[in-house]
Amino acid sequence: MAPDIVMRLVPFTGAFALVAIVWHPGWLGLSAGNLGSQLAFGAAAAPVLFVAAMLVQRWLAHRRGALSVPAGAGDAWFQAGFYLVNGPVEEAFFRGLIQGGVSALVNPLVGFVVGTAAYVLYHRLGGWTWSDTLATALVGVPLGLAFWLLPGAPSLLGVSIAHVGATCGFLGPGPYLLKKFRLLR
Repeated sequence: MAPDIVMRLVPFTGAFALVAIVWHPGWLGLSAGNLGSQLAFGAAAAPVLFVAAMLVQRWLAHRRGALSVPAGAGDAWFQAGFYLVNGPVEEAFFRGLIQGGVSALVNPLVGFVVGTAAYVLYHRLGGWTWSDTLATALVGVPLGLAFWLLPGAPSLLGVSIAHVGATCGFLGPGPYLLKKFRLLR
């Protein structure tokens, strides 16, 4: 995880922070937006995306014949803690900075397309298989739409909560539960 922090999380956070500190744009998503809508979306989407991501991972594991599973419950919880940081950082970069910025420069549809494509394809740079990379679109599309369409000012709150749920379903805790409850085919 240390290389992940240095190679991804620190630069993503730095770029986002630079724009936030220097320009303070509203499109970046630092507001709470419509707080009730943001919290309702995050609370509803996180468990749905957790289960959906776990089922997609189950299908992909069967297809590829392998699944990376945490060594135990402690490791699964440790990974969940990492994803609690990773999710909001990725959302800040891909939704706030890229989608929000392109939306402000061009229009929201182009911002959605560019932000979502960048989010999905960047996973390939991390050495993910094409099938795993394309599976991230199942999260990228609804979260990009939510960032764009939820009422109120742009906000990273709801999409960040949902992102954590999806990531925990696809990596770490989700695969751990698949193995623990013998749900692998």
